[in-house]
Order: sequence, then structure tokens, then C-alpha cells
Amino acid sequence: MFEAFGWGFLAAATLIVGGAFALRFAVPERVLGIVMAFGSGVLISAVAFELVEEAFDTGGRWSLALGLFAGSATFFVGDTLIDRMGGDDRKDSSGRQADGSALAIVLGIVLDGIPESVVLGLTVLSGQVSVALLVAVALSNIPESFAATSGLSRSGWAQRRILGLWTGVAIVSGLSALFGYTVFDAASPDAIAFVLAFAGGAILTMLADTMMPEAFRYGGKLVGVVTTFGFALAYAISVLE
Repeated sequence: MFEAFGWGFLAAATLIVGGAFALRFAVPERVLGIVMAFGSGVLISAVAFELVEEAFDTGGRWSLALGLFAGSATFFVGDTLIDRMGGDDRKDSSGRQADGSALAIVLGIVLDGIPESVVLGLTVLSGQVSVALLVAVALSNIPESFAATSGLSRSGWAQRRILGLWTGVAIVSGLSALFGYTVFDAASPDAIAFVLAFAGGAILTMLADTMMPEAFRYGGKLVGVVTTFGFALAYAISVLE
């Protein structure tokens, strides 16, 4: 049980590391875009080979289809509500967070991380955490932390408050992984397939809505090559796992 919490917390701990780095060193926007592109490629690969494919093998096509679109719709609605509350610039590095609600920013960042954390907990049920998914989540958190930390710092947030935010998100991620482990311990194959696909749909929607547009905005055309490299690396880890 506590192993699931540990893996969820570990994957999200890169938010704390990335935040501390961004507070100490200025991260050029082009570098930020490249790292975002790499993280996007890694997550796309994880969705394809660790979530969607596994969902199909576990529960079949209907559980996969329902979960995929339910996850996408849930993230879309949640993200829209959080945007209206003032959290739409939570991943922006320019400092526009000053105009937003602190609660909305926190809720938005938590929304981004919960689906993948729940699935990490689910993978522990099989006896071993998915290394490919763990790496994908950990790597994708770094550019998010870089961008949001830079923006929050420029908008006037204190360093202690920013690091406290990332620590809180890491704890919530650990609890989400624990939730996935305990709640779905005796779940049917269809239910597990639905949850895997749900997380995949939510992550894909998040990537298209936030990470990939920001990556192109900062990194330019090179992000296409870097995204492919990230995808290939995550696929290699999945195959070798």
C-alpha cells in the first residue's frame, strides 16, 4: 500500500526539483520549449503503449472507448472551470499568474497530475510499477515546474510558497496513487480498462491544450524533432521493461 504512495510521490517530486532549479537559475524560454516538447513525446508514448494498449488488452474496446472520451471530457470541463476561476496561465513563464486566483492555480496543477498518479498506483497492483509510465510522468513534470515556477516567481510568489505548492502537489499525487492501488484492488478487468483509458484521454487532452502549444511557442519548429525523440525513448523503455 505505502509502496504505491511512494511511487506516486517520487514521480511528482521532480516538480519540487524543477521548481528549486528554476528559482536558482534562469531557464531560457527556448530551453523550456525544448524540454516541454521532450516531455510531451514521452507522455504520448506512455499513453499509447502503457495506457491505451493495456486498457484494450485488459477490458476490450468498449471500456477503452468510454474511458478515453470520459477522461478527455472530464479534463476539458475541469480545465475550463479552473480557467474561469483564474488558473488559465498556471503554466506560463511570463508572470501572468499575478492576475489569477492562487486557489485556481493550485487546483489546475493538481488536475494535471491526478490521472497519471492514479494509474501509477494501479500498475503497482500487478506486482511492479510501470517504469515507462513512471519515467514519463517524472520527465513531463520538469518543464511544467520550470514554466510555472518562473511565472509564479515573477508574479510575486515567495520562494517558500512556491516550493510548498510543489510539495503539496507531490503529496496529493502520492495519495492519488494510493487511491488507485486500494480502490481498484478488487476491480473487474472492465473497470481497470476504463480507468487506464480515462487517464489516457485526460493526459492527451492536457497535452494538446497546454504543453504542446507552449512547447511550440517557446521552442519553434525544432520541437517536432525533440517530441519524436522523447516518444522513441519512452517506447524503448516500454519495450525493455
